Amino acid sequence: MTNPILSISKLNAAFRVGGEWRNVVDDVSFDIGPKETVALVGESGSGKSVTAMSIMRLLSPGNSRVTGKIDFEGKDLLSIPLEDMQKVRGNRIGMIFQEPMTSLNPVLKIGQQITEVLRQHRGMSHSQAQAEAVRLLDKVRIPSAKSRIGEYPMNFSGGMRQRVVIAIALACDPKLLIADEPTTALDVTIQAQILELIKTLQEEEGMSVLFITHDMGVVAEISDRTVVMYRGEQVETGSTHDLFAGASHPYTRALLSAVPQLGSMTGKDRPLRFPLVDMATGTIEPVKPTEDTVKRDLPPVLTVDNLVTRFPIKAGFLRKTIGRIHAVEGVSLKVRQGETLSLVGESGCGKSTTGRSIIRLTDPVSGEVSIDGKNVLKAGKAELTEIRREAQMIFQDPFESLNPRIRVGQAIAEPMVTHGLIKASEARQKVGELLERVGLSAEMADRFPHEFSGGQRQRVCIARALALEPKLLIADESVSALDVSVKAQVINLMLDLQEKFGLSYLFISHDMAVVERISHRVAVMYLGEIVEIGSRRAVFENPQHDYTKRLMAAVPIADPSRRQKRRISNDEIRSPFRAADYVPPKRTYEETGDGHFVQVG
Repeated sequence: MTNPILSISKLNAAFRVGGEWRNVVDDVSFDIGPKETVALVGESGSGKSVTAMSIMRLLSPGNSRVTGKIDFEGKDLLSIPLEDMQKVRGNRIGMIFQEPMTSLNPVLKIGQQITEVLRQHRGMSHSQAQAEAVRLLDKVRIPSAKSRIGEYPMNFSGGMRQRVVIAIALACDPKLLIADEPTTALDVTIQAQILELIKTLQEEEGMSVLFITHDMGVVAEISDRTVVMYRGEQVETGSTHDLFAGASHPYTRALLSAVPQLGSMTGKDRPLRFPLVDMATGTIEPVKPTEDTVKRDLPPVLTVDNLVTRFPIKAGFLRKTIGRIHAVEGVSLKVRQGETLSLVGESGCGKSTTGRSIIRLTDPVSGEVSIDGKNVLKAGKAELTEIRREAQMIFQDPFESLNPRIRVGQAIAEPMVTHGLIKASEARQKVGELLERVGLSAEMADRFPHEFSGGQRQRVCIARALALEPKLLIADESVSALDVSVKAQVINLMLDLQEKFGLSYLFISHDMAVVERISHRVAVMYLGEIVEIGSRRAVFENPQHDYTKRLMAAVPIADPSRRQKRRISNDEIRSPFRAADYVPPKRTYEETGDGHFVQVG
């Protein structure tokens, strides 16, 4: 048998909390062979990222304690001097993280950040490092690498920034690459590109990969073997094909059951709740069918007609407008009472700007927006405040949406008291009712945001949005950052609330499998324009526009037996920047079915 590149034996990691040691990784052992990809999988808090940080010895020695053995190329990484470990990091073991902007220095050009690694670790001259940096950017498929090496991280898209981080990790020809959730925050098409890139580079460079993720679709796509972690413990290890074909541990089965599968809604007209899985036992609760909540005989709650939002780009001493970002261009849509319209597309397509423009968090250039019959764009300050009572917004990151110094009960009560819906003396009772409505307990009102999990914080944000009894909720990537089991719970909660209160949702997302589950209708956006809109069933079962087909083809399939080398475009989404004198073309749409429209010109 070939000797492993990395062998971990009885790894334990603990943190000092309140004067006591709390174990977060407990007796983990696994090997990674030459040219092998091992996936370390589990939900938030399972200990998988701490395992990776322990391998690299990146945990603070002051408040952490790591024991066991980590054998890499004949050396125990936990016992070698720190100076020797610094030679291993970046040289023999490369690492890429989830959020590339936290890995890149925003004030240094891309080229400087790559050449710094090359000069420090490989002793290259400035000119040698410059040439090698261009070669590395070419290797990770960044177009026009020579001209882009002088640009800053902010000039790159999320997917291209992640490619730069991969280039830096590969700069010293490592034998092992540790990828910690490198695709979690990316759109499906960009995610597919990065996975394909890592597989290709692995073949070209002959390196081993430790891939950390909570996405079982990604695991099925990329890994040879899988290690499953739950609450700090390693609960199952085996070949990825065997694990997917017949997982033995309840938690592994629960993880697999909780993955939303694209195509699972074929033949169904209404949204459908996710089956809830007990992650400890693997028990699956039966799915409660949804009722028909759409009020087709009533006027739409939201009507948007030819909405345009552009951002001017100014330059020079006189700050002359040299061009504009055409973020939203001629968008028209309607949402009825009790209906969910999902707005899908890649980052930069304008879907979030559309949501913000609808309630004038961003001011549009032109168009018409009506919420419950009220003209939003012509509303004065007082009327706009009243309109925003009826249309609330839920954002992707609940922690950023909540003031960390204010108890959640106060955060929920404040808008109700401000709008005169309740007296201050009634606030505690009303807050308790709202928390219980979203599946939390009334006693939680006294907690601060940091005392909640991510899923619980999102429930708090939903409770706060419901406090003003709105008719429309605009959910902007509101479940994208959540683990699969928590995501299922929040989606089911939204469907429950829709049935009970007749809520309308504008659901903004890039997660096609979730969109398929929750939607009545779907609108696909590209470069600020809607290119296809229709019923969920029509768009998913009979997509007409090339971009819609590309979005769906990029969704990873949670089945390693169906793994295949997909044809994925490495192009970035085109820039929405246009010259100052640019006049958008008149778009035409063709109706391919009942209410199913596709852009044709």
